Amino acid sequence: MIPGKETLVGKSEVQKEKYGSFALFDVEHFLRRVLRNWYWFVLMLSIGYVTSWFYGKYYAQNIFSSSLSLSISSNTASYFTPSQSINFIWGQNGNQDGVYLKKMLLSRSHNEFLVKELNLFTNYQTKGVIKSTFLDKGDSPVFLEVDRKHLQQVNYSITITPRANGSFEVSLPEEGESTSLYSYDFEGFQNIEPFKRPANKIIKINEWYTSPNLRFKLVSNPVKPSIKLENIIVNLSTVNDAVNGIVSTVGVDFDKEINTIMIISKTGYNLNSTVNFLNKSVQELQKKRFMDKTTIDKNTNVYLKESLADIRKKLDSSAAYLNYLKVSEKLYDITNRDEKSLEKIKNFEAKKADILSKMNSLSSIRNSVESQGFDKMISPSAAGFDDGLFTASVSELKALYLKKRELSSIYTPNSEPIKEINRLISEAKTNSTGSLRNVYTVYTTELNKINQQIAEASSDLTTYPEKQRKYLDAERGYNMIEATYNSLLNRQNESQMRLATNQSDITVIDPAKNLGQGPIGPNIKGTKMAIIGGCLALPLLLILIGSLFDSKIRNIKELISATRIPLLGVIGNNNNENMLTVLESPKSSVAEAFRGIRANVRFLSGEDNKSKVIVVTSSVGGEGKTYISINLASVLGLGDKKTILLGMDLRKPKIFGDFNIDNKLGISNYLTGETTIDQIINKTNIPNLDVATSGPIPPNPSELLMSERNVKFIEELKELYDFIIIDSPPVGLVADAYELMKYSDANLYIVRHEYTEKYMLKMITEKYHNNEIKHLGLVYNDYVTKQGYGYGYGYGYGYGYGYFDEDKNYKEPLLIKVRNKIRAIFNR
Repeated sequence: MIPGKETLVGKSEVQKEKYGSFALFDVEHFLRRVLRNWYWFVLMLSIGYVTSWFYGKYYAQNIFSSSLSLSISSNTASYFTPSQSINFIWGQNGNQDGVYLKKMLLSRSHNEFLVKELNLFTNYQTKGVIKSTFLDKGDSPVFLEVDRKHLQQVNYSITITPRANGSFEVSLPEEGESTSLYSYDFEGFQNIEPFKRPANKIIKINEWYTSPNLRFKLVSNPVKPSIKLENIIVNLSTVNDAVNGIVSTVGVDFDKEINTIMIISKTGYNLNSTVNFLNKSVQELQKKRFMDKTTIDKNTNVYLKESLADIRKKLDSSAAYLNYLKVSEKLYDITNRDEKSLEKIKNFEAKKADILSKMNSLSSIRNSVESQGFDKMISPSAAGFDDGLFTASVSELKALYLKKRELSSIYTPNSEPIKEINRLISEAKTNSTGSLRNVYTVYTTELNKINQQIAEASSDLTTYPEKQRKYLDAERGYNMIEATYNSLLNRQNESQMRLATNQSDITVIDPAKNLGQGPIGPNIKGTKMAIIGGCLALPLLLILIGSLFDSKIRNIKELISATRIPLLGVIGNNNNENMLTVLESPKSSVAEAFRGIRANVRFLSGEDNKSKVIVVTSSVGGEGKTYISINLASVLGLGDKKTILLGMDLRKPKIFGDFNIDNKLGISNYLTGETTIDQIINKTNIPNLDVATSGPIPPNPSELLMSERNVKFIEELKELYDFIIIDSPPVGLVADAYELMKYSDANLYIVRHEYTEKYMLKMITEKYHNNEIKHLGLVYNDYVTKQGYGYGYGYGYGYGYGYFDEDKNYKEPLLIKVRNKIRAIFNR
């Protein structure tokens, strides 16, 4: 049976629509192309590996991280009295002191102090052949110390190269000099006159280097570095940039189980730098914290002492008045006293006295904030509340006021720096006063509630005589003053205790250390894989795009599946210079393939006892229909079948050249009545094969091929020959071949491998399945099998087995050799 031949009866319209439709993406062809282009993947893999290696060794800047953990001792905190905390009134129990410390660690004032104290605006690097490496200050043999009174150019590389006798050569970039220079004194830029690039200069330790845009000296590192550097590159930055760079790399978190333990981390390009910064940052915070605590506790102690002195006077006066009433009015023994009500009133008034005392302290704190009297600030614990955010905002506000005083000596009131500092002050002031307002509101609410309770309890005293009520009022006043005195006395004791036992409430649990931690970023391994993967994906992507946009026929199985037209045979690539393959290479695989087509044509044409007219056509020119026609006619002639080959492609004559025939007279002359049949029939070297060429190109080829004379011409030839092979025009360009197919017994449609477009088969497929064309078969031409083995519908089998002429030049592919070796091992 012919491959692909099937009975096509009762096809539905849906089935018909599917015929001629090819898959958008041919997976098999895609995979074959991938395997065929394996060397590109090997090349790109090598390029990706080398690129990733260079990236990891010479380009990627490692990012390191170090951390420090500390504990906040709430029982020794300077501003807190937990039993009286306003948080209990609000129903909160957060780690306010931890929040304060976090805000301080991330505050501009704290980090700006560190930048100036540690000269962190000076950044050190060293450069190798390709890559620059960031250094810790301690890794450099010398430190660069700038003259802060002199204008300096920032973001400008200063290269320091060690020379003989402890000297160093200072060299600056070839270009990049700026006339806008920075002052570390007032932290602003100033323009100067243009200048020439300073020449290289050799200086010694502690010798000043001076140029229009720089002034600095080199100070020897007291600790000899373990690394010998060929060069040191120093870049200066502004204080603001240095502070912002630090804040963005510092993180503060609290332990999930114990919220009084803080974990502070910092990332950077140098591990030692992150370690040194964290330890120094916490040390400075401890110092500042201790100083603030001592100052505020002293202020609180003085404030409470003065308040106690005032209250003591009021208490003595109230006691004297109460004694006077007892003696002069003889009211020391009041009968029928309601002791229960009086005790309740006494308790309420004690609470009232405590709240009033705290509100007075609160007013003192508010006045200090509003009048900028931070040196006289008392502890919030004197006002009965603890709020880390308030403490942090006050500390920030204090630093901002100091900063404003510095800037005011340089800038005008309407300048941008002053406007910005005023904005920051306003923001910090809003935060601090907002906290005070919240506390004041709570106290006011509590006071109103207590006053109401006192009023309700005092209503029972209206039944007493006037003198007795006078005595009770005096007694209540004395009790209230006494309660205020006792409240202040308790807070004074707490303040004195705290002052006497004052110590840092910040304890470092684990200091930051260089333990040889590996970098946390970048993800060099992931980046390397991405580079290699990207390089491998590039040829894969190109092949994929090529496959998606490739509309050529490349897959025989897909061709049969899409068209459902019988496949008569597969013809291999013609390696000969001419098209007479069957005649010149009769033992070749291609010649054998034509013999297979000769046998399969019988299944299309039906009865074998009459002459056969075979039309050979294709979609467009160049698909090999003339080549197929010549060799099919040749193989039929060699098979003792009287055969004639007709060149009916009148627009593009070809056949005469291969058979060395003169094309002056041909079919076009006969159809116009100029010649007889005998004049246009030419003999060939094959006894049973004759050829009739197309002749001169006529002006009306379609009319001639569709004429009645052409029909009679074919009928006459049927009487003379067993097979009539018609080389017709392409059906994709003209309709001539369709007219010739009406008189044929078999129709061969040529599809060329990797040449014929898929969409070109749509028309012939539709006509075939609509029964407009009968006895149609496909011939797959110019197929090149690259596997070297396997069957290909009549082509390709036998390579390497000595069956065909090509086998003598056959070289077994590497993949086949490997496969055969593996098979041999497992078959032992």
